Amino acid sequence: MNIGASIKRFLPRGLFGRSLIIIVAPMVLVMSVMTYVFFENDVDTTTRRLARDVAADVALLAALEDSTPSLERDGLRALTARQLRYRITFHEGEKVTPLQTPSINTIDQALDEILQTRVGQHFVTGRVGVDFDIKVDVKDGVLEIVVPRDRVTVSQPDIFILWMMGSALILLGIAILFLRNQVRPIERLARAAEAFGKGRPVANYKPYGATEVRRAAQAFLTMRERIERHVSQRTEMLAGVSHDLKTPLTRMKLALAMMGEDAEIHALRADIDEMEHMLDEYLAFARGEGGEESEPLDLGELLRDTVAAAVRSRPQARTVPVSGPEELPFNGKRAALRRCLTNLVDNALKHGRQVAVSLRRDDRAAEIAIEDDGPGIPESRYEEAFRPFTRLDQGRNLQSGGSGLGLAIARDIARAHGGDIVLSKSAMGGLKAVVRLPI
Repeated sequence: MNIGASIKRFLPRGLFGRSLIIIVAPMVLVMSVMTYVFFENDVDTTTRRLARDVAADVALLAALEDSTPSLERDGLRALTARQLRYRITFHEGEKVTPLQTPSINTIDQALDEILQTRVGQHFVTGRVGVDFDIKVDVKDGVLEIVVPRDRVTVSQPDIFILWMMGSALILLGIAILFLRNQVRPIERLARAAEAFGKGRPVANYKPYGATEVRRAAQAFLTMRERIERHVSQRTEMLAGVSHDLKTPLTRMKLALAMMGEDAEIHALRADIDEMEHMLDEYLAFARGEGGEESEPLDLGELLRDTVAAAVRSRPQARTVPVSGPEELPFNGKRAALRRCLTNLVDNALKHGRQVAVSLRRDDRAAEIAIEDDGPGIPESRYEEAFRPFTRLDQGRNLQSGGSGLGLAIARDIARAHGGDIVLSKSAMGGLKAVVRLPI
């Protein structure tokens, strides 16, 4: 397994998390190096030097005890205790019993090693609170010397760690605050782009933040204006073309209405009706429902009404079951979604005897599935079915009797809402169209 890929799985995916790691990782590394240098070099070296001095004092006191007359020892101990700040006690007639368990603490180990070289084997060390207790054999007893902690090691090295950790936490808090302020404009730009991609209005968005973020936001606003202007110009142009073409078609319909009834006149009227229908389809595809604003709606109610209307419009009425939640709040373009669903349901009713519609929701999207038991189409031609003005000649002709834009319009509407339409084989034997719309 690739180690880099394994590590990447545990890394945060967001910009804020990754930026925070970039700040925290060097800080932790520097703190670790400083701690190692402080304890392994400074503290250890200083401790050994202080312990060497204490060992020299202990060796001197033991030698004085062995060489000084008994009557003078008390005065010598009192003088030494005042000068060296040691607490010295003499235990007459006792012997030192060395401990079998070695010292674990680094400071105790350093003190034991140096005492062993200066005093020999006849000593034992211990603790009295935070101070060091040293017992040494002398000629007629045991000399106990309690040495203050600050005479053996630097005083409270934990304070150094505490100060370092406290400073690091303060710096980390400041870094998080400033980093949050730098990431927020990027998150806002991402939300604006996502809303625009779903066809929702992006109101009151203004660039702010760092220079690079402002440039990206301004580029997004410029792109949005160009797209909206392009859609508006295309819609206006095609609306004008539609109006210009419908005028002579209307004159032709009036002329035909004044003529008699025969097979040729009936065929001409059917051709004119088909031309009008095709013209409406082309205009709808070019417009893409771009002029409609998004609004809160109930997707469940909209789906059931659309299915009912599609069934009523068919020559032979049939029952189309609709399963799923009764209510599903959604923000979208009502007329556009109705047209998308109508195209898919009409297509299923046209080619299948049995049709089923279902609605479900997960954490991120709503899914509408339209299935039928018709002939279906080969999997290799699923994408071809969505191409504008395309009619499938083999197997199931999805666009028969139409302009070849039904599925293209449906997918265009779904994608305008940030979703998509996917075709697959139905469990009923025909085609299954799934509309996925992000919530």
